[in-house]
Amino acid sequence: MLLLLVSLLCCVPAATACLQCDRKIQLLLEDFSLSAPTVIDQIEIKKIRDHGYVTYRETSRQRMGVIDSTTLYRARTEYQSEMDRFMKTEHTGSVTFKAIQMMDIGRKILEKHLDIFIQHGLCPNKCGLLKRRVMDCFSCRYKMYICPSPSGQQDCGVLPVQAEEGGQAVLSCFPPWHLLLLGAPEYHYSWARGVPGTEKPNESDFKTLVVTDDTSVVLNQLRTDEQGTYRCSLQGRDGTVFYRITYPLTVVPLPDQTHRPVVPPPSLPSRPTADLLVPVVAMVTALSLAASVGLTVVLGMMMSQRRAAEQSRRRRTEGRNTHSTV
Repeated sequence: MLLLLVSLLCCVPAATACLQCDRKIQLLLEDFSLSAPTVIDQIEIKKIRDHGYVTYRETSRQRMGVIDSTTLYRARTEYQSEMDRFMKTEHTGSVTFKAIQMMDIGRKILEKHLDIFIQHGLCPNKCGLLKRRVMDCFSCRYKMYICPSPSGQQDCGVLPVQAEEGGQAVLSCFPPWHLLLLGAPEYHYSWARGVPGTEKPNESDFKTLVVTDDTSVVLNQLRTDEQGTYRCSLQGRDGTVFYRITYPLTVVPLPDQTHRPVVPPPSLPSRPTADLLVPVVAMVTALSLAASVGLTVVLGMMMSQRRAAEQSRRRRTEGRNTHSTV
């Protein structure tokens, strides 16, 4: 009987669904089956488990049949928590009845998380084309899922932008669902010259500004001739356009500044002519010579007076010496 049980557990294909795509859940249910007191109970639990798998598969099929890794992780974590609480609680009835309750808890948890995922998480793009990676609930393998634009177009509207001359404008191109896109898409920024709203530019009028991984660009030191229709396109490496948004940019010129009258600097005095310059030089020279002669005479008189004073002092000194001797 034990060999028969092992062969049933290992060889009979199970109808796996989203919740059972997680290996930890599979092991949890297998451990519970093997913990049954008798082989008969183990076989009954396995039948209940397989039937529960079929129920899970039907639940998944009714809800698009796909799930993402985040939702699967949340469902698995909640199911493990509920199983821990369930096993610690006293229950009346046989182990097979407990198995039925366990599978029913899993179905309700799966329904709850799939409902939230399908309604809010599977295709969050309100416009544009989304190609994302999801898990198939029947094969338990990842595949690409395409979420077409609800409007059928990749154009996601017009966002007018206005800036002053000499100022800057920020062109942002990042809806949150861009993070779900497969591959490594690039942001293509382009523009067409012209006053916004006067005439719709043709496709040939657009010129590429930059191709980058950045979700926004900043236009600095804007001039009035740089206004026009700007555009951001999120594209794949193969040229597929996932998302596009248009920015009509208006550059407001600065008001004319009032110019103050320019006051001319005061005029410099005219240079003296050569005829007037010669007498002036002669007079300055004569005064310099007169001052020099006067200074020489004064210094000579002072020196003569000083010598006369020294001679008088010397004679008085000699007269006193002679009188002392007599």
